[in-house]
Amino acid sequence: MYVYDEANNLAKAIQESKEYKEYKEAKEKIEAMPDMKAKIDEFEKIRYEVQVISFQGDKQDEEKMKKLQEMYEILMKEPKIKEYFDIEVRFNIMLADVNKIISESVKDLL
Repeated sequence: MYVYDEANNLAKAIQESKEYKEYKEAKEKIEAMPDMKAKIDEFEKIRYEVQVISFQGDKQDEEKMKKLQEMYEILMKEPKIKEYFDIEVRFNIMLADVNKIISESVKDLL
C-alpha cells in the first residue's frame, strides 16, 4: 500500500501547489464571465479537433489550423484570457514534469 499512500500524498501536494491554486482561481474567474468562457470553449474545441487529427496521423486541416491560430491571436489580446492561458501553461508544465519524473523511474521496464 505504500505506493498508493505516496500517490495520495502527491495528489494532495499537487492540490496544495501554487500552480494548482492559481489555475483553479483563474478557471473560476473565467467561469464567471460567460462571454470569455464561450470564446475559450470554442478555441479549446478547435484545438482538440486539430490534436485528434494529428494523433490519428491524418493530414492537418489547414483551414482549422489557420482558424486556431487566428483565434489564439485574438484571445491573447484580452488580458484576462492571456493571464488564464499563462497560468494554465504553468500548471500543465508542472503536471508534465511530475509525469516525467514518474516515467523516468520505470523507464527500464518500458
